[in-house]
Amino acid sequence: MRTLSRSTSRCTRRLTIGVAGAALIGLGLAPPALAAPAPGAAGTRTLTTHPYKAPQPYVFSYEYNNHLSLGGGNFTVGGRVYVVVKLNSGATHYGKWVVARPGQRNPGGTFHVETRIPYHCPPGKNGYARGYNQATGVWSPKLPVSICVRFD
Repeated sequence: MRTLSRSTSRCTRRLTIGVAGAALIGLGLAPPALAAPAPGAAGTRTLTTHPYKAPQPYVFSYEYNNHLSLGGGNFTVGGRVYVVVKLNSGATHYGKWVVARPGQRNPGGTFHVETRIPYHCPPGKNGYARGYNQATGVWSPKLPVSICVRFD
């Protein structure tokens, strides 16, 4: 039976140690994006949400038949939503209860409602629209809108 010469076994041993050393160095130099940040590390911001908390509802506006139309998402499916359009002074210009339906393009319960407020009103945003989710008691953020007001 033949045995390996001493030089061959040293070469194999050196090769094994070299590969293992390179692997350890490579792990130590891994980019930070692949490594998880240390909890409470200074200068890091993490987005944490409660696993059972629904996202905040929202309202958006669009034009339909030259009227201001409103839609919204992240409301309770099957729940009642109060849609309101107010002047910045607080006076209610439009208000209506609607039922949130499952949406195809918007998350959660959605609604779409057409107001009788003309869509193009100069000089700018003088009011806002909001949606109130009755099931959760949460208002959507204010959406600035233009409201045409007649002065007689």
